[in-house]
Amino acid sequence: MIMKQWYYALALTAVLGACQQKNEDKQQIDSTEVAAAPPIDLSNFDTTVSPCEDFFQYVNGGWIKKNPVPETESRWGSFNEVYERNQKILKEIAEKAAEAKAPKGSNEQLVGDFYASGMDSLTIEKEAPKWVKAELKAIETASSKEELLQQWVEQKKNGSRAMLSLFVMPDEKNSEQYAVYIYQGGLGMPDRDYYLKEDEDKQKIREAYKAYLTKLFQLSGSDETAAKQAAEIVFGIEKALAEASKSRVELRDPIANYNKMSIAEVEALAKPFSIQKALALAGATQAKEVIVGQPAFLKAVARIWQTTPLEDLKTYLKAHALNNGAPYWHHEFAQAHFEFYSKTLRGQKQNKERWKRVLASVDEGVGEALGQLYVQKAFPPEAKAKVMEMIDNLQYAYEQHIKSLNWMSEKTKEEALKKLAAFKRKIGYPDKWKDYTGLEIVRDNYWQNVKNTHRFEFERQVKRLGQPVDKTEWFMTPPTVNAYYNPPMNEIVFPAGILQPPFFNPNADDAVNYGGMGAVIGHELSHGFDDQGRQYDAEGNLRDWWMPEDAERFKERAQALSAQFSSYEVLPGVKVNGDLTLGENIADLGGLAIAYTALQKALEGKERKRIDGFTPEQRFFISWAQVWRTNAREEYLKQQVLVDPHSPARFRVNGPLSNLPEFHEAFGCKEGDKMYRKPEERVKIW
Repeated sequence: MIMKQWYYALALTAVLGACQQKNEDKQQIDSTEVAAAPPIDLSNFDTTVSPCEDFFQYVNGGWIKKNPVPETESRWGSFNEVYERNQKILKEIAEKAAEAKAPKGSNEQLVGDFYASGMDSLTIEKEAPKWVKAELKAIETASSKEELLQQWVEQKKNGSRAMLSLFVMPDEKNSEQYAVYIYQGGLGMPDRDYYLKEDEDKQKIREAYKAYLTKLFQLSGSDETAAKQAAEIVFGIEKALAEASKSRVELRDPIANYNKMSIAEVEALAKPFSIQKALALAGATQAKEVIVGQPAFLKAVARIWQTTPLEDLKTYLKAHALNNGAPYWHHEFAQAHFEFYSKTLRGQKQNKERWKRVLASVDEGVGEALGQLYVQKAFPPEAKAKVMEMIDNLQYAYEQHIKSLNWMSEKTKEEALKKLAAFKRKIGYPDKWKDYTGLEIVRDNYWQNVKNTHRFEFERQVKRLGQPVDKTEWFMTPPTVNAYYNPPMNEIVFPAGILQPPFFNPNADDAVNYGGMGAVIGHELSHGFDDQGRQYDAEGNLRDWWMPEDAERFKERAQALSAQFSSYEVLPGVKVNGDLTLGENIADLGGLAIAYTALQKALEGKERKRIDGFTPEQRFFISWAQVWRTNAREEYLKQQVLVDPHSPARFRVNGPLSNLPEFHEAFGCKEGDKMYRKPEERVKIW
């Protein structure tokens, strides 16, 4: 099932991470290579720039000059460095598993056979045409829209994004039980604006997308004329869906996107697109209610389904089936997919090596099996203990900040403190691993493995209906270089993959760790109190616990932060969307403020010495800046400002720091400096 991402991650793209271990016989992380590099590398600086003029450039200018974006990437930064440093380790794990001849159903068998099937390019090139024909034949055989609905459900089970999203997650107003959600979707391009905006850049992308669709149909056996006609049909249906879709800013309102309806009400709204029949076909007959994210969109789906000829709907479903399978089929399909999604949209020049693409599929499909093999070697217990201690300090600091707020009433503070105390924390890897019993992974059919993992997850979700919510579940795999806050579970989660330099370094001084991992922890804590997260209570339920006047004061401060970021120009004529990025900007600002306070607590009773000529306070801010060191292609930045709730890296550094008096004091910034904001202009929320 394609699900709404209602957890808030540190970065949009979660990349695989792993350990520093180089040899299979070692039981702990071999950190020699990483430890050899200083926590703060002075050669990465650009000292021709004042820290009060452009702090991002001051800290990272030397690194940016030395690290152009590789041909296989659309951006390059700290996240990528960790990812690359660990890819070879995950490759060793997968290759060893592939050679192990492990018992069926074991982690080694799931990982090893999945990886081996993806690396067997000769079999894929030979068998893929059969896979393609089978996918299309299933759709072609539908003789009515009722039969086509069944094929739509089957495609959903395979991972297709056609028409709309259907998934099972905790009920946002009753977080102890699961609910069926219906959400807008059905687009082949990343956002509705690609279909609707009339600027030259979007027009070029639209033409490239049509060319991509044409190529998919040609590769599946259509002649050029028929393929072009099919592409136009698909684009027409998707444009109609785009016109009915809410903007990404509108999707940030959890109240407006929560509309619980009975099956009868949904059936009436979506007729003749029968949700009741779709749920029955999906195996969700026990569902009595459905939470509809966007009723107007569902109504538009019903209209499109009713007025579009059967053959055109088939063409649309075929396009999504082809697009869904293209990355896993023979090289012409995979290359066509790369050309549009990676090269046209993000500027990537070359496709990644096959083993990296296959490894990403393994992580997506059986990530906790891979994760178990990973943490056995790569995650020492002392790392978890140190992070737990940092979280304790961060929560204490947050408590002090909430108590000292001069804009919030005591009644709202009481609820906020209650929520803070209820935060759950997950570090490294799950306490209870996902059970893959029943998942069939074979060695000689990569596409079948991909489909099987999608269908296994789809069915796993459906079976949860009527069951208590599993509070142990993770939504990132252990090797992931990222972190997240999950509102319905009121939890902060830090996979093992991110607990390494430059985010966390057990050998570094407190200032570096609090400016890196500490601010990351503060970031995730702050998501519980950003413009979206603040609307969920201590139990994870969507409930208004704010006094009205406090909510208004919060909104005033949030709007000021939105206006600040909306003024930042990423490229000529391309600005940050302060409303879209508001939650992440609040989390960055709050996270830094809280982490700074926690650092002061950690430094109590210790010698406050300079290292590399910098005070602890200066090293704290430098550490934050080096976490976000990034080079990015123009194409990537254009897409980022359109679809990513995170601001570009430069502004994640300079934006929040310009609001912090502690930063100005640490570096002696004064009025007239570009980084300096007058006290009355500074935004302070948490």
